[in-house]
This record gives sequence, structure tokens and C-alpha cells, in this order.
Amino acid sequence: MDERVDILAELIVQLGANVQPGQILDIGTDIGKEELTRAVAAAAYRRGARFVEADYFDPWVKRSRLEHAADNSLEYVPSWLGDRVRALGEAHAATITLTGPVAPRLFDDLDQARVGRDVLPHLKEWMDIMNERTVNWCVAPAPTRAWAEHVFPELEPDAAYARLWDEIAYVCRLDTDDPAAAWREQCELLEEVAARLNERRFDALHFEGEGTDLLVGLLPTSRWTGATDETVDGVRFLSNLPSEEVFTAPDPQRVDGVVRSTKPLDAYGAQVAGLRVEFERGRAVRIEADKGAEAIRAIAARDEGASRLGEVALVDGSGRVGRLGTVFAETLLDENAASHVALGDGYEISVERDDLPRLNRSEIHVDFMIGGNEVDVTGVMGDGTLVPVLRKGVWQV
Repeated sequence: MDERVDILAELIVQLGANVQPGQILDIGTDIGKEELTRAVAAAAYRRGARFVEADYFDPWVKRSRLEHAADNSLEYVPSWLGDRVRALGEAHAATITLTGPVAPRLFDDLDQARVGRDVLPHLKEWMDIMNERTVNWCVAPAPTRAWAEHVFPELEPDAAYARLWDEIAYVCRLDTDDPAAAWREQCELLEEVAARLNERRFDALHFEGEGTDLLVGLLPTSRWTGATDETVDGVRFLSNLPSEEVFTAPDPQRVDGVVRSTKPLDAYGAQVAGLRVEFERGRAVRIEADKGAEAIRAIAARDEGASRLGEVALVDGSGRVGRLGTVFAETLLDENAASHVALGDGYEISVERDDLPRLNRSEIHVDFMIGGNEVDVTGVMGDGTLVPVLRKGVWQV
């Protein structure tokens, strides 16, 4: 076993989710990620976890559903799956999700509208317990051979897998003498950026670039947040590993213009490329894409809030993910190379109590990347004053 498997597992458990002695740990994972899953479980037990459960998802079973299930059953989710999530919240458990595709093209030949209607393994209850802040959680990448061949098709399979591991080790700072210390320093930098943005109290953000002219309104109490969060029990954790972003909640009623995705994305198993969206008064009124448009349209039609934005995030060009220039075809990594927005549910941590009723609500949350060195971001003050925020990927605030 590559020694980096154990190093990454320890980092995820100790710094990421910050699993506490006596806690229950749930690991959301996939068939094909057994090595890192088992290393995470071992690291958690060494740290004093009371019980660890590996909750494996099998995308090939999902494919069978998409191929053969009745059309009117695709949105069905058994109630006990949501009950399990709520029980984890009630137990104040820790949760770790291991991302990265194990079969990247598995759904490509299927009806994409049907693919977009089955959002499993995503469960809406996860957003509920995250907003309640009863769980300390972390999302982190798990390299797989199929993913490596998808990202580096020009390499032989073994070389591709080694290259993917090298790049994930780099973006997760496993190459440093003390990865945890390196991440604490990174989190401090992101918190400083968030503080500077909060001082400005922008009324809106204007994204401008090729194919993009988008005005994203902010709520009066929209609050920028860095990489770390804290549970109601005072447990601090790093929710995304890696993390290069600062984010907040937009006003779901005040988003207007057109936007072009600058990177492909994976939306609940649907591969989407060349995404173009037009917004009017907050709602996505036109969705086009070179690939996967039907899936995104189906996702955006899932409920009232699915076609509105629940998150806007800013990323500069200095982070490790962006410097690599690799398109990982995995949202956790690609969103840390470019500013992005998310259709669907918003995070309550992003606003103060007075604006909670205005926060966007939805069963889904789908990030797509809209930034990069070629996209300028300008802050708009309440009096109309324009303040440069990002120019050619460099912070201006």
C-alpha cells in the first residue's frame, strides 16, 4: 500500500473531520475505494472513535435503476435513508465522504433527463444536519484507477494512476513536512480574505468574461466564510480537503445575466461540459450545454429552489489546484481552481438570523465553475460604486 494512503487518511480524520474520542463515524464511499476507506476507518479507531460504518454506494446498481425502473419512480428515495442521516445528526456523529468517480462514463449512453432525476447517493437530509451544525464533516478525494484513466487518457493505466496520486498528494499538501500545519496556515489565509470581503459589505458581485456577464446580488447579511467550520459542540473541522475558496449565500431573487461554465462538472453522475445558463430575477430560465444539458435541466426542475443559486464562491489563481492546470472532472477539486456558484440549497452559516427566511432552499446543491484568470470579478457597493475583487486571478481587495 502506498504510504500516502495512510497519511491522507490520518489528515482526513484528524484535521478534516476532526473525529473526537467516543464519536460515531460514518464514511460515505463507493465500491472501488476500499483501500482508503479502510485506512480512514483504522485512523478513526486509533483516534478513539466508538464505531465506524462504511456506507458503500454502487453506481452500477444505480445504472440498473436508470435503465429499467419505471419513469415515475426515479425521484423516489426510501424514507429510512433520510432517517439514518437524521439519526447521525441526533448522535452528533462525524461524517467523511470520499469523492472521485469509480466509473466516470457509466451513465453517458443513458437518457440524460432520467440521469438528472436520480440524485442518489445525495440525500437532502445531509444539508439539514449540516445547517444544524450537529456533525463535524469532511469531503476528501479517493483516487481510483478509472478516474485516473479518465483524467490522463494519454498515459498507460499504471502511469495515470501514479500521476493522479501525485497530484492529489500535492493539492492536499501531503508533500510538506507537516500537512496539518500547512493546512492550518492555508485556513488562516482564507479566513483573512473572508474578513476583508466582509468589511466591504458588497451589495452584489459582477462576473465578466468570455460568455459571462452575470450580476449576483447578495443578501444584507451575506457573510463570507473560509475553509473551517464549528459544530454546536465547539468541534472545529475542515469541511473540504482540499479547500481554496471563500463562499457566501447570494440573494436567490437577484441573479441576472448569462454565465458560461469554465470547467466540466459531474452532477450526480451526469457528465456536463460547456454549460451555459441565463438567469432572470434569480431563476435559471435557459440551460444549454455541449454535453449533459438534459441532466442539468432535470436537476434544476426538481423543486422551487433548484433553479436558483444557494452559493457563490471566490477562488484566486494562487492555490495548488489552480496552479496544476489539471481538469479533474470532479467538483471537489475543480471548484478549488475557479470561482463558482451552486444551484440549490444554501448554507445557513452564510447569513445572519434575519436573512434565514430569504436563504434559498432546495433538495439539491450542484456547484459549477464560472471563474478563472480570464473572468474578472467586481464588487458592487450599495451606492453603485465598483470595487475590483479579482483581476486575472489575483485578489484586489
